[in-house]
Amino acid sequence: MQIKLLAIGKTDHQQLQLLIDDYQKRLGFYIKFEFEIIPDLKKAKNLSEDQQKQKEGELLLAKLGNTDVLILLDENGKQFDSVAFSDYLQKHMNSGIKQLVFVIGGPYGFSQEVYQKAHGKISLSKMTFSHQMIRLFMIEQLYRAFTILRNEPYHHR
Repeated sequence: MQIKLLAIGKTDHQQLQLLIDDYQKRLGFYIKFEFEIIPDLKKAKNLSEDQQKQKEGELLLAKLGNTDVLILLDENGKQFDSVAFSDYLQKHMNSGIKQLVFVIGGPYGFSQEVYQKAHGKISLSKMTFSHQMIRLFMIEQLYRAFTILRNEPYHHR
């Protein structure tokens, strides 16, 4: 199985990007992982929230293959502790899917078309975080999940 993380807009904080790069490199020792950025929409200020969600949704859906399993990072999604999240990943790996795709949407969330294509929603917290911070948190939790699955000492129980 391969894991892909899609996000709208680039990270403009250099220190944050260094941490993302570090965890992305670590994660590569466990699984084939790809982190893809979809550029911010041009002239987004001229678009309504719905128009922006629609255009971002079209860009997101264009990045998906027919057999990809799409999971949205959404404030109303299912919450896991780290051990349960590692079990969640293991179940997906055992199912024989080729690619699991996690998506961090834009500032207004996802279009209806993206919700309809999704196989599930997860939430990292009830708290609100910046979309840039969520990238780091998600990649770190993926890394943590694989260390848990391998019984490595990164995660202390």
